[in-house]
Amino acid sequence: MVNSLRLCFSLGSRFSHEKTALFYIFIQNFQMKFVDIKNDVAFRKIFGDENKKVIIISFLNAVMHLEGKKRIDDISISNPYQMPILPNLKASIIDIKAKDKNDNTFIVEMQVADIIGMDKRLLYYTSKEYSQQIVSGEKYTELNPVIFIGIFDFKFTLGSEYLSHHTICNVKTGEQIIKDMNFYFIELPKFLKQPDDLDNVTDKWIYFIKEAENIEVIPENIDDEGLKEAYEYANKNTWTKEELDAYNYAAMREQDERGRLEKAVQIGKEDTIINAVIGFYEIGVTQENIAKALKITTEKVAKIIDDFKNE
Repeated sequence: MVNSLRLCFSLGSRFSHEKTALFYIFIQNFQMKFVDIKNDVAFRKIFGDENKKVIIISFLNAVMHLEGKKRIDDISISNPYQMPILPNLKASIIDIKAKDKNDNTFIVEMQVADIIGMDKRLLYYTSKEYSQQIVSGEKYTELNPVIFIGIFDFKFTLGSEYLSHHTICNVKTGEQIIKDMNFYFIELPKFLKQPDDLDNVTDKWIYFIKEAENIEVIPENIDDEGLKEAYEYANKNTWTKEELDAYNYAAMREQDERGRLEKAVQIGKEDTIINAVIGFYEIGVTQENIAKALKITTEKVAKIIDDFKNE
């Protein structure tokens, strides 16, 4: 790379236009800055662009391990990306809907924050998408499969797998009679692989989603057309000012939401401590022992008890 850089400036000293062009190419290739794919605007732009369908097609094939005749070769995006209006941006749930030539529906959802009832919500959402394919009086045979792919920035299942596939089947035998609903969960915190460990396109996609904002060059081992396109599309240098403004606003909204969730958890923990102190106090436990049991200071115990007495 050093020799290439020397050549760049050597040529540039003789031809000013060539110098400018080569220097620009150098900056673009070696000092890229990628967006956070988990961001609302970034996710929609990269995966929801009708003119860049090769991206979501590659992603779907990789996540579902589709090979041969089962591979998706074309798709229509039901809610294509549009430049967002800032006040209307949301931060916690981001989805892309698409259909292939066989009318299979794909829901790709990015979830950055865990919520109560998440399992019920995604089942309701997927079932609703399934049932809305027909209206009353139409044949059930007109219904087509719905596949939900959830990308979670938190741990959702108990297992260690970062990519899991869930279906409706016989618990004892594994027989799958009901085949029209499938769920794929990608849990980003469980994905710990480094660039040298990425030996298949599925892992390369998950690495891209999780780590793009932290790298400055496209990894050398990226040989999938759709993934290459995704990296190039995620390069901040190619974004307009309006898109970057919307991206930064979405990031701010997401941080605010995370802050609210953390505050709620903190308040919940504090309420639990207060109730525990009062409970111990009412059965005669000393303040020193209460402090030891709850691993808090005796001063805090005394204040909680004083507040309780003065209510």
